[in-house]
Amino acid sequence: MTHLSTDDGVVDNRQRWDKKSHFILVCVGYAVGLGNVWRFPYLCYLSGGGAFLIPYFLMLVVCGIPMLLLEFAIGQFIRYGPVGAFARICPIFKGVGVATVTMTFFLTTYYNVIIAWAIFYLFSSFQSELPWASCNHTWNTEDCFSHEDYDELEEGELPPNDTVSASEEFFHHRVLGKTEGIEDMGGMRWELLGCLALAYIAVYFCIFKGVKSSGRVVYVTALFPYVLLVTLMVTGFTLPGAFEGIKFFFLPKWELLLDAQVWKAAAAQNLGSIGIAFGSMIAFASFNDFHNRSIVRDTLVICLTNSLTSILACSVIFSVLGYIAEIQNAPSIGEVVTSGPGLVFMVYPAAFPTMVVPQLWAVLFFIMLICLGLDSQFAMVEVVITTITDTFPHWKYLYWDRKEILAAYVCIFTFLCGIPCVMEGGIYFFQLMDWYASVVSVGFIAFFEVIAVSWFYDARRLSRNIQQMTGVRANYYFLVCWMFLAPFLLLAILIFSIVDYEVVEYGGYAYPVWAECFGWLIALVSIACIPVGAIHAVMTAKGSLRERLISSLKTTLDDERHAAKFMADGGYSAVYDQSKF
Repeated sequence: MTHLSTDDGVVDNRQRWDKKSHFILVCVGYAVGLGNVWRFPYLCYLSGGGAFLIPYFLMLVVCGIPMLLLEFAIGQFIRYGPVGAFARICPIFKGVGVATVTMTFFLTTYYNVIIAWAIFYLFSSFQSELPWASCNHTWNTEDCFSHEDYDELEEGELPPNDTVSASEEFFHHRVLGKTEGIEDMGGMRWELLGCLALAYIAVYFCIFKGVKSSGRVVYVTALFPYVLLVTLMVTGFTLPGAFEGIKFFFLPKWELLLDAQVWKAAAAQNLGSIGIAFGSMIAFASFNDFHNRSIVRDTLVICLTNSLTSILACSVIFSVLGYIAEIQNAPSIGEVVTSGPGLVFMVYPAAFPTMVVPQLWAVLFFIMLICLGLDSQFAMVEVVITTITDTFPHWKYLYWDRKEILAAYVCIFTFLCGIPCVMEGGIYFFQLMDWYASVVSVGFIAFFEVIAVSWFYDARRLSRNIQQMTGVRANYYFLVCWMFLAPFLLLAILIFSIVDYEVVEYGGYAYPVWAECFGWLIALVSIACIPVGAIHAVMTAKGSLRERLISSLKTTLDDERHAAKFMADGGYSAVYDQSKF
């Protein structure tokens, strides 16, 4: 490990990735997660299919790619997690770093619930007949209609209308034991609680040794899902009605482009899936070598891999949605299942009974979901741990300066916070948390993040920092996006989202006012970190109010002196011969 003095005199003995491939795979594993096979299809389905793709790819070019490079650059250059990095970039915006970690913490409390569902399905797959393949179970209703029922239809006979797929009933009635609303949380789903505990044990053993252990784990967790997704896509395309599902996915409903909620969802998916404004990518990049030259290439690889995986996953899920619409005789693909966070558990399993050895494919699929979820979950837990060690070094006595003990503290606490999500009414609590803690908050935090770096720290200065690390300044495309396009597009989406605000719902269930207020309270906890951080920065600065305000707007980072510490170890001076690159 290299030991260098930083600009504030502290020795840089930060952990490093064992290999460059570990950094790439961890970032790909974090970006390519359950959001690609769960949230992206869900938002696409909710937003009318192809209408979602246009704002999604526009946001990717204007916000996603430029802002990921921005986070990689500040993490690798400043060598701190999000809280420490923003405190040095511009003290008045140090609350942005706290906000990213707060939002990530909320996400860790319920994200592992999805892995718990996948573990439940995995155990359920070891049966002679998949339990969601038929309607002959105690949890099924008279409206249930399965693949077996479809096969028994006479030639030319149409399936009955207004039926519910066997896979949807299994998810709602057997897995969740869903109540009528959040007012009735019901009892504990003890099987799910056990699955949640197993999920946290798996997360703990992925991260307890730090970035070195997580870097090795992703060789399996990041690569295995692609094999299975391609197999499922080939199978899905052969199902009856698959073509109609693919048409629904790729053909946009143009009128939905005027709906601000579609644009907000596209922005949230871009930022959330890639990991922007969650602090994870800043933390990961801080473990890079200072003179890692490939951050632009890494940015493009991660963003394109993430988007192509989303398209691949959507191709699978909409082909199966077309099949479900066919066997249910549904008038529209948009009406065949309940749109919500459980979409992936209601749609993908419906394809397994049509495959040879369905139990094998079900087991492989849910192992894939667990791998995807673990990648993202241990990345988010790593951010919380990195923030604690960076921001509160004097707390070391609480965990005896041992990473594995601190990791255990974080895992146990977030496990306890996730318990409401595995109660009978837990799906309503889950949906509330997911919408307000992630979708609502991320746009606000991303806006202030890009403003803090590009306007106050100065995008041109960041470009020079990239040159000091790689030898090449950032392209003008990135400068324009950082300074103008990204902040103004994010601001426009925020304004229109507020004007065109819609209440969160689950499957037609409207949340009561108190639940909505609770959701906004969750969102405001992370958003409020920004003004609170600004007030704290001004109050703790020295001098008159005017002097303290001016001081808080200036960076505390002497980037030239900071970079000079690393020059002898392979960095690049600010003056270089462009012909060499």
